[in-house]
Order: sequence, then structure tokens, then C-alpha cells
Amino acid sequence: MTSFPENIILEDERALLRPLQKEDLDFLLPFAINEPDIWFYSFVSPAGRKEMEAYIEATVGERLAGREFPLIVFDKAAKRYAGSSRFYDIQLANQTVQLGYTWYGKDFQRTGLNRHCKLLMLSYAFERWGMERVEFRAHAGNLRSVHAMKAIGCVEEGVLRSIGPAVSGGRRDSIVLSILKNEWLGGVKERLQKKIQL
Repeated sequence: MTSFPENIILEDERALLRPLQKEDLDFLLPFAINEPDIWFYSFVSPAGRKEMEAYIEATVGERLAGREFPLIVFDKAAKRYAGSSRFYDIQLANQTVQLGYTWYGKDFQRTGLNRHCKLLMLSYAFERWGMERVEFRAHAGNLRSVHAMKAIGCVEEGVLRSIGPAVSGGRRDSIVLSILKNEWLGGVKERLQKKIQL
């Protein structure tokens, strides 16, 4: 396919991911009001009503411009909206994309939801979208996030030093990881599926 998708809806028995819309503000606002430290390691924090409004509006605008595809995450087990993730830095000519800006409310962290979402998103990127490489980045100090990415099969490539400001203050180093299509089809997908079934 390797063209910008008109729509993305991903679903399994645990998770439903669909395009994030401006009308989804009410679903994500409780996190912005009650759990502002979710974004401690982020480039941008949508903590607060105005901040979340701006966050959603900006990424929806990027989708309409063909540069990002943000998704809202619904946890089917909890029957609640859980957070958000997105495809970004979409380079169709190079068949590469970044997967990130992923966050979940505290009730949904370390519940297995993220593995379902990553399986759905990676399967889409490699098997339906035709991507050859999916890249991930994280604050180098966010060891939980880095560990989670390695646990699903990401390969660490290096660290981008002082790449931008951090919400927590100062500058941040970003660790770069990736999965290649041949790695995904050669065992990474199967191992992730097995972890979900445990």
C-alpha cells in the first residue's frame, strides 16, 4: 500500500484503536486534569484542559496534513478510554514511520494493554501499510519505557543527545530503537503474540 491511510481502525479482543478526533476531548480530559505526571518524560505535556485541547487539535491537524496519524485507545476489558498513541514522521518514499507519543492512564499501565496495542500497530505498519522500518524514541531516563520497547523486540540503535527540551526541565537525550520488517516477520511478531497469551 505505502500511501497515507484514509482511516485506521485496529482491534483485537482487548484493545480498540481508532482515529483521534477533537470530539474525544472529554474522554482524555480526566487524565490531563488528574494525572499530569503521566507526561513527565515527554516533549510536550497536555496536562490541563487548554493544554489537552491544544494537544488534540495539533495532532489532528497533522493527520489532516498527512504527517501524523493519532489514535485513541479504548480498553475493552475495562470498558474505558485508556490513552493515545500515534504514527508520526511518516516517510512514504523511504517506507519508514515512527510509532510513539504513547501514553496511558495509570489504571492501564502494566496491565498488558500496551502489548496488544503495539501488536496491532506494528502488524498494520509492516503487513498492511508496507513499511520496512518502524522507529521508536524515548527519553533516555525513562527506563520503564525503554525496557517495555526492548521487551517487544525493539533493537537499540543509539542516543540522540540534547535533542530538545524536557517537560521536567532542562534538555533531554532520546534513545532510538527500531524494528525492521524482516525482524518482525522473522520472529518478533510471534514472540510478542506469545507474551500476550501468557
